[in-house]
Amino acid sequence: MVIVDSSGWIEFFTDGPLATVYAKHLRALDNVFLPTIILYEVYKIIKCERTEEDALSAASVMHRTLIVSLSDSIALLAADLSLKHSLPMADAMVYATAVEKQCGLITSDRHFKELIGVTFIGK
Repeated sequence: MVIVDSSGWIEFFTDGPLATVYAKHLRALDNVFLPTIILYEVYKIIKCERTEEDALSAASVMHRTLIVSLSDSIALLAADLSLKHSLPMADAMVYATAVEKQCGLITSDRHFKELIGVTFIGK
């Protein structure tokens, strides 16, 4: 089980330079947790940079994962992790979800680079 961060989903959907690397992690969507904040970020970016149709298509694919809503326990853990690691709010929520679900986090976001359980994919 893994979480693919927004950076990975964007690479995947926009056929960025790391799309094939992220595609390997997205082959079995039933093994991917998706914090709702990632759904928000990816939908917003794709709608802004492309079209609403593209954004809805991406959201449809993302709905085949295991969606994790923000719970009170994840919110409190995110606040603690934000303070401990100087993470922005959305990143703290993503990382807290990975910690709570005891799964890996795959990302190209440098905020996560040195954190335990993170696989960093450099650009």
